Amino acid sequence: MKTLLLLRHAKSSWKQPELNDHDRPLNKRGKREAPKVGQYIKENDLVPELILCSTARRARDTAQAVIDEIGYEGDIELLSDLYLSDLACYLDVLKRLPDDINRVLVVGHNPDLDALLTLLTDVSQHLSTAALVQIDLPITNWSELNEATNGRLQKLWAPRER
Repeated sequence: MKTLLLLRHAKSSWKQPELNDHDRPLNKRGKREAPKVGQYIKENDLVPELILCSTARRARDTAQAVIDEIGYEGDIELLSDLYLSDLACYLDVLKRLPDDINRVLVVGHNPDLDALLTLLTDVSQHLSTAALVQIDLPITNWSELNEATNGRLQKLWAPRER
């Protein structure tokens, strides 16, 4: 059994229209909500063994806020493939994970995370910013992950629930 945590980046700022989309920072709400995700992860004993994160600033800032809350000292892999990609890219990244990793957190973007949630659980749900999803996957090796994997949605949580 593997556990996949999907985290949509926290709310980003549009105050600087001259910034490239990739470089947009978190806004005030995003800066408030991202640490709450870390608190939730810590309180529910969901600290990942590995964090995969989009290279976009808003995703990196979200991941860092979570890391600061959970005291995570493991690896964080920044992957440009998780920015403006597609569902196949997310699956490919996950399929290449080492099998000794049992719980991974992916910090990324919509619509890809919505699509991945639906593909793996048959649950169609829009993830708001800073929403966290916990999916249990009935696989032993990450390489077994595919479009037919029937994962189980354990929890969908958003900071506004606090």
